[in-house]
Amino acid sequence: MANKGFNTTNLHSDRKDNPEHGVLHKPVHTSVAYGYDDARHIAEVFQGKRAGYNYGRQLNPTVTALQKRISSMEDGIASVAFGTGMAAISSTILSLLRAGDHIVSSAFLFGNTNSFFGTLQRLGIEVSFVDATDVKNIEDAIQKNTRLVFAETIANPVTQISDLKRIGNLCESENLIYMVDNTMTSPHLFRPKNVKASLVINSLTKYIGGHGNALGGVVTDTGLYDWSTFENILETYRSEDSAVWGITQIKKKGLRDIGASLGPEAAHHLAIGSETLSLRMNKASTNALCLAEFCNKHPNIKQTYYPGLHNHPQHDRAKQLFASFGAIFSVDLVETLDCFDVLNKMECVVSSSNLGDTRTLGIPVAHTIYFEMGKARRNSMGISDSMIRFSVGIEEIEDLLTDFEKALKS
Repeated sequence: MANKGFNTTNLHSDRKDNPEHGVLHKPVHTSVAYGYDDARHIAEVFQGKRAGYNYGRQLNPTVTALQKRISSMEDGIASVAFGTGMAAISSTILSLLRAGDHIVSSAFLFGNTNSFFGTLQRLGIEVSFVDATDVKNIEDAIQKNTRLVFAETIANPVTQISDLKRIGNLCESENLIYMVDNTMTSPHLFRPKNVKASLVINSLTKYIGGHGNALGGVVTDTGLYDWSTFENILETYRSEDSAVWGITQIKKKGLRDIGASLGPEAAHHLAIGSETLSLRMNKASTNALCLAEFCNKHPNIKQTYYPGLHNHPQHDRAKQLFASFGAIFSVDLVETLDCFDVLNKMECVVSSSNLGDTRTLGIPVAHTIYFEMGKARRNSMGISDSMIRFSVGIEEIEDLLTDFEKALKS
């Protein structure tokens, strides 16, 4: 399947490993333990001298097939799947960093990522939050103990777009791990490897799975970072091939020790869902642009945040980086409208905290997923009390426009 298109490669991913009985999808393997006729062989598997499965917390055939699928999507050398997107972020960072290390992060973050970085600070890992839409702010925040730079492709929920390309160049020159969360764009719209990302995060729960029926997350090593220069790699993982040192330590610490494993049933759901990623993403992105343009002209909306709008501050950057502008947008309502009342008037829009579903979802972000961080931090991120974030689905656009028009009447 070399040199085939995105859809073709993904659809035929499982077949490359000749799955049992000629099935077209890798089956669900629910076994936790794996037996060996020769006891020496299981010892060799544990020691990394032989390919094989030892225990379900670390390895599972169904999960392995999904990991290979994601690695292909992101053009990476290897991936490790976790139980959720947050498990992928937290396990990866906890596996690689230690007390005294320093992270430079975009200030514009998903609420739970922001909360986790607060946990890191309590554990002795420093975190500096900066406006990552300008690489100069990243550069100014780098310290002698900086090990990693973190950014999202499109920030949730205000849709700021980090200076991804120039940050990648900076990280390369400073020999820093560049970790990019690709959840909001998905590998169909953007490959962070193209901006020199070292590690790519995807919440599989969102666009890749796409149906709101399974949790999952994944980290992909793009192969661009030289792990032989990273002093935090433990001696036991310094094999002959330094390219896999990082992902091996993430797998051993994140899965074996922390136990943030993805189950085979969820892995199967996510793999099947991924096969329609491009179809769903294209339709949802088209719908989102239409709705954002409608909202941008509506008198009862103070501001609309969507990279596809020409008045978005990073519109040109988004146009250059992404295949389309994504399916997330947010609005600030005028003072006379209540965000709860607006959502309650909608029929096609479901009040829900998820995103990347086939259905259009809406949520009053300041009162829900960003409530815990407090008003001051929300203000610094541009999140108003009236803001509603919409994750646009694949419904007929006429039905969605009718819903919005009705709900936004004074």
